[in-house]
Amino acid sequence: MPGFPPKDPGCVISGPHCNDDDPNAASRVQQLIDSPSYVQADQDADFLQRPEMCGLRLYMDYWKAEELLRRHGVDYTIVVYGSTRIIEQSRAQRRCEQAARQAHAHPDDVALCEAGLAAERLAAKSRYYAIARALGEIVGRAQATATLPKLTVVTGGGPGIMEAANRGAFESGAASVGLNITLPHMQYPNPYITPELCLRFHYFAIRKLHLLGRAMAAVFFPGGFGTCDELFEVLTLLQTRKIRPLPVVLLCEEFWRKAVNFDFLAQEGLVSAADIRLFSFAESAEQIWETVTRWYESAR
Repeated sequence: MPGFPPKDPGCVISGPHCNDDDPNAASRVQQLIDSPSYVQADQDADFLQRPEMCGLRLYMDYWKAEELLRRHGVDYTIVVYGSTRIIEQSRAQRRCEQAARQAHAHPDDVALCEAGLAAERLAAKSRYYAIARALGEIVGRAQATATLPKLTVVTGGGPGIMEAANRGAFESGAASVGLNITLPHMQYPNPYITPELCLRFHYFAIRKLHLLGRAMAAVFFPGGFGTCDELFEVLTLLQTRKIRPLPVVLLCEEFWRKAVNFDFLAQEGLVSAADIRLFSFAESAEQIWETVTRWYESAR
């Protein structure tokens, strides 16, 4: 209302000390201010973590990333999946040697012997780290063409293959995205992500959405449960036409045919011949990039 409250130059509001008639007023007001109920809703962490607020947290998980990606012009991406356990060759070799020493010192310890063999096999796979790194650099240096826009490397932001792809983009001078996830054990972001594009999610579902939402291609390096989960999700989305067609490239045909018997699924009638053509194989970073660019050239 006009003229309300009345303008009185002599009236000064002095907070909890304004009531001189009640010496306990100030302490009671302070108790009210300190009460959890007085915390503003959008600043109340305990309130936001309540189970009933799940929908709101999902919304915020989505929109923080969406707003940042839009602001920084990340419109088209190539998403790289792969194991966190496949590391750079020098580090893998040191781990392998350490595991071998422990196994040699305790020859009767079956667990240590098995750990030594696993370390050897992982060290042999360090070449995939080098390929992912090379792919990140290729994508980082590639310019837009008449058939394919400029792509930004996106990974899950963690170590291993994800680190390698971000590292290659970093070394090319290009920006890259890392979409980390909160886990029971702390997972630090790898050091090669563009700082403004390093995000962390609470929900796997929202992270998956952003990993794939802008993707013009999906590349899968050898990996475990997480990588296989992402692979089958992408293939299912393509099979059911829930996302637009895009090239899906699996690095190392020998590994993937051992890990998943695709031909058996087709022979049993559980997937169609068309489903098997939803992906292709490659053996190098150059072949991956050639497959992606050729896919878009043929799609014109």
